[in-house]
Amino acid sequence: MEALRRANEIRVRRAQLKKDLKAGSAHVETILRDPPDYVETAKVIDILMAVPKFGRVKAARFLNQCRISQSKTVGGLSERQRTELVGLLRR
Repeated sequence: MEALRRANEIRVRRAQLKKDLKAGSAHVETILRDPPDYVETAKVIDILMAVPKFGRVKAARFLNQCRISQSKTVGGLSERQRTELVGLLRR
């Protein structure tokens, strides 16, 4: 029961994060640079697609430019990948 409660809490917090990203009250660069614990297991492409003007194609292109797999999680990014992706997003 504890695991189900925790999983539900993570889903709710991720949904709120995606709403905040869409509204512009949260910045994807901040989330990727220093991810909260509930984002660690989220896929990078899902976080990118929550950003306004980012669809699946644009998010996939950004990941390909940084040599990051579409199945990579935020917590699984190496420091190089994280820095390169944040730098690309800032341009």
